[in-house]
Amino acid sequence: MPPESPAPTVVVAAALYDTDERLLAARRSAPPELAGRWELPGGKVEPGETPERALVRELREELGIEAEPLARVPGEWPLKAGYVLRVWRCHLRSGTPRPLQDHDELRWLTAAEAWSVDWLDQDVPAVKEVLRDRL
Repeated sequence: MPPESPAPTVVVAAALYDTDERLLAARRSAPPELAGRWELPGGKVEPGETPERALVRELREELGIEAEPLARVPGEWPLKAGYVLRVWRCHLRSGTPRPLQDHDELRWLTAAEAWSVDWLDQDVPAVKEVLRDRL
């Protein structure tokens, strides 16, 4: 019997909307191969951490905000080998998002503007599902 593959590392991301129903996009500043491209903000789940807690922690570290995960967006998207992306709709509880780590710009995008930025290839299907889930 072949050995079982280890469970993939979960990367969580936020579909964070403001009061005007605009989606937050973050432009990567690092690593160099991703710099200049846009993503849904988030990060890796650490051992012993739930995805929801990881998302709250990552948004605090990367954007300086307090957010509350509300519901998982249907789907799961493969990233590089051994990683998978899961997305949650989130509510901004406090703070104003600022690019603190790994990002150099943030934009609030309406549904009509969602494709005006150069999303990371692996985020495109997740963004499509986020927009579909929001309708």
